[in-house]
Amino acid sequence: MMYLICNAQVFCAESKSFFHGEVLVSDGIIRAVAPSIPKTEYDASATEILDAQGRYLIPGLVDVHTHGRAGGDFSTADTELMRRMSQSYLRSGVTTLLPTLASAPLEDLYAAAARIEAVRSDTQNDPSFASFAGLHLEGRYLNPSKRGAHAPHLLYSLDADEALDILNRCGGVRHISAALELEGGQAFLARMKAAGVTVGLGHTAATYAQAMTAIEGGAVSLTHLFNAMPPLHHRDGGAVCAGLVTPHVFCELICDGFHIAPEMVKLAYRMKGDHLTLITDSMEATDCADGEYAIAGMPVIVKDGKARTIDGAIAGSTLSLSEAVKNLTDFAGISLGEAVYAATMSPARQVGLDTTVGSITPGKRADLVWLDENCTVLSVMHQGTVVF
Repeated sequence: MMYLICNAQVFCAESKSFFHGEVLVSDGIIRAVAPSIPKTEYDASATEILDAQGRYLIPGLVDVHTHGRAGGDFSTADTELMRRMSQSYLRSGVTTLLPTLASAPLEDLYAAAARIEAVRSDTQNDPSFASFAGLHLEGRYLNPSKRGAHAPHLLYSLDADEALDILNRCGGVRHISAALELEGGQAFLARMKAAGVTVGLGHTAATYAQAMTAIEGGAVSLTHLFNAMPPLHHRDGGAVCAGLVTPHVFCELICDGFHIAPEMVKLAYRMKGDHLTLITDSMEATDCADGEYAIAGMPVIVKDGKARTIDGAIAGSTLSLSEAVKNLTDFAGISLGEAVYAATMSPARQVGLDTTVGSITPGKRADLVWLDENCTVLSVMHQGTVVF
């Protein structure tokens, strides 16, 4: 099917801004983007016209760090629940995601990765389901002193063979968060790089020097900057400082106003710009009522949308990525286009998906989201099909 989307405020990733224009889509691919697409480029009789009514048209959102939503956690959900979760992601504007596994017993991680792969392979060509682009392992290989909501008995020393065994059970891109200051960190990082796995430094007590060693060794990102790492201090910059001052490193941010104070969000954006990646780190209570839930082997209480373990540790978020975009504009005082980049092109670049998704560019997959001025998701196109 061919579509001409007209009368839209089209997002341009290069300028991080919008222009009034049109987008031509056929066979699931973006074919042309311009202020006005000549009628010679398409058969008007076989093309459906979609009037955006002046709304914002952005790329499908990309969430590279999310544990679940809609009552399901990727660590425990069966394939049917994962399919429902996938559709919930689509309704929230997320067309591409990396299902993220928290700490769990090894056999449970193996089983969860296999279930994710089953859903990924079964739905990858079905536009009614968000695309599972691979796997993000955020568990086991964490510093116990910065474990956050991860149960201490589920943490283990760095083991590259084991980590790759988990990751290789799912196809697509592979990303891992680990505390690389632990014994064997550089060898672990080298093994991941050689296997094509991108690595984020996270749940870490690394000093500035240790963090820089990890970055120089090939770590591409800091997992949820500020959270589960020592705070920025004037006598010890730590991993936070290393991430902020190294231009090519991506810094993930949970922009809900709860995990990070708005003024620190502003600082991070001013330092990182197009290397700031919005994530949700969402858990199963996202898009659900307050109540009792679980994550990483720990019981969680969600009250007023805020998730905490019994001992008070923050336990993921109930944030949707479109909400994070709106919050970033407010907290950092930036344009909508700058914030959209942080939830589309930046995460895609972080894990190597930017040749397929992340921008409204001819040749890329036709994943598009219509937004109003409040960042409310009005409609979603996935793989060239309007799914709602």
